[in-house]
Amino acid sequence: QVQLVESGGGLVQPGGSLRLSCSASESSFSVVAMAWYRQAPGKQRELVAAISRGGTTNYADSVKGRFTISRANVKNTVYLQMNSLKPEDTAVYYCTAGPWVVVTTGPRDWGQGTQVTVSS
Repeated sequence: QVQLVESGGGLVQPGGSLRLSCSASESSFSVVAMAWYRQAPGKQRELVAAISRGGTTNYADSVKGRFTISRANVKNTVYLQMNSLKPEDTAVYYCTAGPWVVVTTGPRDWGQGTQVTVSS
């Protein structure tokens, strides 16, 4: 089981930016896909963005053009750059790792999550 640790959350005003990081313990990090999910109070956890081992990305419609997922294989780390943040982006953000079909449809491994709050 891969260990995942997220960081970078916080309080930001609408229109602001944050960058989330997720470090993985998986020694074969470079061969797995990674993804970010989020869960707002009272709502189901939803896929935000995913990146394959080859760099192919997939985004939720609600974040396209505002969020960018990237990875640094040498650091076993995946990032989520979030720009033009909106109050509706407020949620706990989680990262996950595994085969592409798993991370995009049924993740098994989760980090502890990091809170993102967008408010004036």
